[in-house]
Amino acid sequence: MRISVITGGDSAEREIALKGAKAVEESLKRLGHEVHVLEIDENICSILKAIKPDKAFIIAHGAYGEDGKIQGLLDILKIEYIGSNTKSSAICMDKDFTKQILAFNNIKTPKWTSLKKGDSIDTHQYPCIVKPANGGSSFGLFKVEDDKSLKQAIENIFKMDDKLIIEEFIEGADMTVGYFKGTLLDPIEIRPKKDIYDFESKYTQGMSQYLFVEDDNLIKSLKNITKNIIDIFELKDIARIDFRVKKDEIYTLEINTIPGLTELSLLPMGLKKAGISFDDMVRGLING
Repeated sequence: MRISVITGGDSAEREIALKGAKAVEESLKRLGHEVHVLEIDENICSILKAIKPDKAFIIAHGAYGEDGKIQGLLDILKIEYIGSNTKSSAICMDKDFTKQILAFNNIKTPKWTSLKKGDSIDTHQYPCIVKPANGGSSFGLFKVEDDKSLKQAIENIFKMDDKLIIEEFIEGADMTVGYFKGTLLDPIEIRPKKDIYDFESKYTQGMSQYLFVEDDNLIKSLKNITKNIIDIFELKDIARIDFRVKKDEIYTLEINTIPGLTELSLLPMGLKKAGISFDDMVRGLING
């Protein structure tokens, strides 16, 4: 099969995407496929038309990769691709829209307000979390304790996004549940060495500890919520849902429609525990 691996993109997560794309490329070659790795730029449409791939494997996070834009282009070109469609990708990319839909469906999510450039800043309870509405990989995530640090965080985020969310800080544990072709993977608890699970904690070896959740009731609850989210947002093929757990309360933080696939990424970790190798995952996505 002729496969185009689409990667890169115009976001702070570009290097993470390239690492994941390299792992997918090597797997596809081991499985005997013809592979073309393409970076997203103004020439990608003409290149795709020339290659005429049987399928596209998107490993691009943030702008142009995870926000529905490349999915829309592939729809126009009538090229089949792995992952969620244009609509689901665009909605899940915007954390504000995501949280509105979660709240409408009575799925707990931390209280929040959204802010666009030029909006006035309301008074907030501290500590709180400030992050780009359209970012990923916890890039640009800040935990702030006072008005001064809030203002600085907002200024920093508006350099990378034109919309942000200010979210109540939930004291608790970070957990995540992966999804692969109808299978809900076992939840993983994330214990960062720093106070918050930020970009450095995610992608620096040894900066976080990962433990599979052992509480059967919690596992069931997390998987039930994940299944509900998969259905509501009409997610397809692969995804990862992030949570904050405070005692018996589960708060949904965000939806990742294109989870990271680097050596430190959480989805491959969950797949491995389920007895699904990286090559098995790639094979299942390509043949599914």
